Amino acid sequence: MVALSDDTIGTRPRDALKPLPRRAVVGLSVGHGGMSVLINMVAILLVFFYLPPEAAGLPNLVTDATFLFVLNAIVLVAAAGRLTDAITDPLIAVFSDRSAHPKGRRIPFMTVGAVPAALAAVLLFVPPVERESGWNIAWLLGVQVVLYISLTAYVTPAFSLVADLGRTPEERLDLATVTSVAWAVGIVVAATTPFLSAVFEGAGFAPIRAWQGAVVVVSVLAAFAMLVPTFTVDEPALSRSEPSAQPLRQSLATVFANPFFRFYLAADFSYFCGLAIIQTGLLYYLTVLLQLEETLTAPLLLLMVLIALVLYPFVNRLAKRRSGKQLVVLAFGAASLDFFGIVFLGLYPIHAWLQAVLLIVIFAGPFAILSVLPGWILTDIAEHSAHQQGEATAAMFFAARTFMQKLGQTVGVVGFALLTSFGRDVGDDLGIRLSGLAGVVLYLVAAVFFSRYDEQRLRSELDTFQHS
Repeated sequence: MVALSDDTIGTRPRDALKPLPRRAVVGLSVGHGGMSVLINMVAILLVFFYLPPEAAGLPNLVTDATFLFVLNAIVLVAAAGRLTDAITDPLIAVFSDRSAHPKGRRIPFMTVGAVPAALAAVLLFVPPVERESGWNIAWLLGVQVVLYISLTAYVTPAFSLVADLGRTPEERLDLATVTSVAWAVGIVVAATTPFLSAVFEGAGFAPIRAWQGAVVVVSVLAAFAMLVPTFTVDEPALSRSEPSAQPLRQSLATVFANPFFRFYLAADFSYFCGLAIIQTGLLYYLTVLLQLEETLTAPLLLLMVLIALVLYPFVNRLAKRRSGKQLVVLAFGAASLDFFGIVFLGLYPIHAWLQAVLLIVIFAGPFAILSVLPGWILTDIAEHSAHQQGEATAAMFFAARTFMQKLGQTVGVVGFALLTSFGRDVGDDLGIRLSGLAGVVLYLVAAVFFSRYDEQRLRSELDTFQHS
């Protein structure tokens, strides 16, 4: 393993030849898993909970009427949340990069953000009126602000720690891999919410109370997991904890002027937009297109994660030996084919459950690649910038990515919600099928953008910096 020297920009003394303590690696991974639970639970459930199909047994909690012909309440609520992120993401990033806290630049923010984020996630599913009402829209708008500020305070520093702790590209790739495993496990935990809801309903709870009880259980687990890194990662001793001196405007200019980052960011936005569509649509694909039970969500996602876990070591080795860029472009192409298959779900001459399994199995390969390599590639971009600019501003890179990630997820949720106006029930399902075509377009666009990323030049220059 090639080691960085102790005088590398923004580092504290740590023997680069000595691996990170397992306690820190596991702790950081558990934290990533916890934030995955919250983010994916909201992505999977929010539209389904507030605008359910008729067979779900839940009341409509917000109007599905459209404004200006295409905008409905969920669309407007989701878009409003991004206005908050446009301000908080860069602010928290620059505060984190410039922090001189004795416990480090990242851990203090994560400590503050964990519990409020979990509480806000619960409150999203506790509307003040349990029927269609404008008060529910106002509630969603207010709770979203708390949720996204708290998540930003946690997520941006948590991703930045991967770059801060890793001293070589190989070490950063290994960290990106194990945190991606935790992220994948978090998706499965989030997907158990419908199963838990069915358990509560079977115990005599009303449908809406059953969903709320399930959300509480999953959110509490997420909060505990998110707090684990705060007492397992000794940030000052292990990571790059020297504060940056760049003000907000200069830090933003540095990030967005980076020629490697611009193409990366465009592709990443398209990726998360498409991912949000398939996450939001999964319950509809099962219950509307395939007419299966929503409790199958957790087993199907568990199957996807198990396949991804088997593939992660191969992805790690291939990325070290060959081109991470080529693997990512290949994954975008394969995922677009999977989205195209959604258009015809329920129409294939095979059993419905087998169609669902094939949908998930085919997506597992692209998921394994896209959940590991983009994060690793960004740590290399941030490291290259640190050497080139003389300032370690990893949090600003991850803030820009986190903002575009959440913006992409919002556009995906918004797009899916818009498409439901064309039909979201059995026998009237055009909108659900069109979501597959939307995913095809988004992932092909992502492949085009990422093909412009100059990986060879970055790795060559980074290697030069590390040996100079």
